[in-house]
Amino acid sequence: MLFVGVAIGAGAVIGVSQGKSLIAGTASAANADIYRQLNLFGEVFDRIRADYVEPPDEQKVIEAAINGMLSSLDPHSSYLPPKSFRDMQVQTRGEFGGLGIEVTMEDNVLKVVTPIDDTPAARAGVRAGDIILSLDGDPVQGLTLNQAVDKMRGPVNSAITLSLKREGVNEPVEVKIVRDTIKIKSVKAKNEGDIGYIRITQFTEQTFDGLKDGIDKINKDVGGADKVKGYVLDLRNNPGGLLDQAIAVSDAFLERGEIVSTRGRNADETQRYNARSGDLTKGKPLIVLINGGSASASEIVSGALQDHRRATVVGTRSFGKGSVQTIIPLGQNGAIRLTTARYYTPSGRSIQAKGIEPDIEVMQDSPADLKGKDDTKGEAGLKGHLKNPADAVEEKSGSQAYVPKDEKDDKALNYAYDLLKGIKVNSAFPPNPKTAIPN
Repeated sequence: MLFVGVAIGAGAVIGVSQGKSLIAGTASAANADIYRQLNLFGEVFDRIRADYVEPPDEQKVIEAAINGMLSSLDPHSSYLPPKSFRDMQVQTRGEFGGLGIEVTMEDNVLKVVTPIDDTPAARAGVRAGDIILSLDGDPVQGLTLNQAVDKMRGPVNSAITLSLKREGVNEPVEVKIVRDTIKIKSVKAKNEGDIGYIRITQFTEQTFDGLKDGIDKINKDVGGADKVKGYVLDLRNNPGGLLDQAIAVSDAFLERGEIVSTRGRNADETQRYNARSGDLTKGKPLIVLINGGSASASEIVSGALQDHRRATVVGTRSFGKGSVQTIIPLGQNGAIRLTTARYYTPSGRSIQAKGIEPDIEVMQDSPADLKGKDDTKGEAGLKGHLKNPADAVEEKSGSQAYVPKDEKDDKALNYAYDLLKGIKVNSAFPPNPKTAIPN
């Protein structure tokens, strides 16, 4: 037996050794082919520089080539030029030097939607409905919305003068505003009687702190945490954001158990994230609202709370983005956004190109001019999307993403309120903890 064992062992070693030689040869040939392709790229670039009808912007050509390489992988991998990288950092940080106004481009004019409370714009007297004519004397006409926003942002303590057209005032109103640090509020909280309503618009660095503050505000307004009947967590049309914030928000409602796992190309890259004890809502009933615009980090939260039967999910099927992107800085040359892993809910399901099915489906009555146009394609509708790793999973694309502006018309929200008030009854609420995955 010892001999056989040694013989088998030797055979195994020989087999591995021969395999390595074969692999090495194949890899060498593959590398040579790659270098030939890179030479082809250089040759094409030289032809463009020499023979294109006009002198090309070489930087743009190279950036387009890099972006083409990344976007060929999947819809979420891309190149971020320096400015786009800075803009993304501002978005995920959730704060920037600016004025504190929400603006929109309406009929080619820049219009103030609303000044944000306690910001330089609000203190300077900017009003909702004001039309911005010029910025530091430069006309706004001809600028895109992003270009106008860029001009209004700037270093803290620097000043800018806005010329405003205001309804009922004949002459333009000149307003000088000193920029300050503006924090993007990704969490909005209020109470509907003894029910707490929490809306998360995106997952930034500020989100978990905003959630804690929101729960505290609701408890105070209702007259104490013990008087809160339950909570509605609204994640509709939330496109996602930072993974660590999605984990922290999920943890805020869970006492224990896995929140999410991420799995890369290699088995040793798998990471699991678990909840720590301490439910900020003390186990009060929870309903999560989702729709076709709820993606990525939103799906991590709703998937974790659904699998643990901590919450009842109401609305329409989510977007189905079950992948994780890593931002890799390239020094002064911006960064690349690269898909590096898929994520899995606590029960081990990938929602990639499938989405999260609500426990209770509630469709909205969308206006006649929006019928069908308010649906999202979903991940499965994106060209070149990653396939779901489970072969048997049926991909599903498109789901309603319309949310009425007036709460009285919001069927999903009112259904959630009625469940918490006991006006409506559904077997999915409250969720049965016995059907939760084992902790």
